[in-house]
Amino acid sequence: MKNRPKVIVIDDDPTGSQTVHSCLLLTRWDVENLRLGLEDQAPIFFILSNTRAMTPEQARAVTVEVCQNLKKAIAQSGVQDFLVVSRSDSTLRGHYPVETDAIAEILGPFDAHFLVPAFFEGGRFTRDSIHYLVVNGTPTPVHETEFAKDSVFAYDHSYLPDYVAQKTQGRIPAAAVTRFLLPDIRSGLQNRLSQLTNNQCCVVDAETQDDLNQFAADLLAAAAKGKRFLFRSAASLLTALAALPPQPIAAAEMSRYTKGAGVVLVGSHVKKTTEQLNCLLQEPNVVGVEIDISHLLEDSPAQRQSILDQTLERVAAIHQAAQTPVVYTSRQELTFDDIQARLQFGAVVSALLMDVVRGLPSDIGFLLSKGGITSNDVLSVGLELRSSRIVGQILAGCSVVITPPQHPRFPDLPVVLFPGNVGDVQALATVYRRLTRADYST
Repeated sequence: MKNRPKVIVIDDDPTGSQTVHSCLLLTRWDVENLRLGLEDQAPIFFILSNTRAMTPEQARAVTVEVCQNLKKAIAQSGVQDFLVVSRSDSTLRGHYPVETDAIAEILGPFDAHFLVPAFFEGGRFTRDSIHYLVVNGTPTPVHETEFAKDSVFAYDHSYLPDYVAQKTQGRIPAAAVTRFLLPDIRSGLQNRLSQLTNNQCCVVDAETQDDLNQFAADLLAAAAKGKRFLFRSAASLLTALAALPPQPIAAAEMSRYTKGAGVVLVGSHVKKTTEQLNCLLQEPNVVGVEIDISHLLEDSPAQRQSILDQTLERVAAIHQAAQTPVVYTSRQELTFDDIQARLQFGAVVSALLMDVVRGLPSDIGFLLSKGGITSNDVLSVGLELRSSRIVGQILAGCSVVITPPQHPRFPDLPVVLFPGNVGDVQALATVYRRLTRADYST
């Protein structure tokens, strides 16, 4: 399709790029930086807002700021056609409808907003408006998984209209949600899409990438006739909207970008991450460096500095021995009095991990970051990047970006953004092997 609209993705952590390549990730959203994305040749770019790590009030404020600056940048760039995607995956965990409401307020009006949570690379699909996660080979309604019990973003429903009603506190009742089912999508939606008005809430089925490709084709046709749409989606929809060719370097050959032994940083605490970490620690030339975070909130600044110094000394010694240090936070489950305390604790942990990143040896060959919020902080805080370019996926759902050649400490460094809830039990080890040339067959 000629003159495809520019796809603008406001991403609540940096893992939304996990199905695309050759496009920009922006970690700053001043007007000048946003123009970089709008004027880039790629059909899609990402603004990493990191709002999943924030309170609802903070998430709204950041999203409003992003959209206000976007409005100015769009006007200055002369971009005529664009689509806005509020990308939030994390198995329905995120600030919905806070972010889509803010986007509609600043960049609207929209004729509809669509919830499209299917993420095939992560084993998730939607059928009959029910969202499923494949757990040990069995499709499981997501409200029955650990993700629905999240202490910040808990929910009770896998049936998406009920999820919408819960998250909007009844402002959008389930009966008012428009459902696009698999038979609808596969037979064509253009007539129905053309009739949507007044930011109608819609939920979308998808079992395969072909379903989303068909959905995207009909959407783009409706948009070309003047309809304005907003999306709340996982990453698989972005593949369809951007319609990129295959990535330039295959996943199994990503070691072309590496320059020797690297560092792995693990912040995510979901069960899958812990299982993957345990497998990685069995790999040759891998050495674990555990950081006990159980008392981090009570620790004094001097105690935190001591933890940092000890961690960096161990990392430097392991790297000097041409091995790969795996820095990971202690795995025990912690409880908090309220959401604010949980978010505050997450911020303190992240600050410590980013101090670790800043203190890494400057000659590391790669950096593998495990966890969505951790990965965002690695790019924006630890490496202090304004932008970076994603080169492709090293594993389904795991992006590789390269730092700019002029970076003061880590020029041309490949950084892997590995979401917490992606991949099988061997996935972290597989990525390590690919980065270190240990195995091209997996």
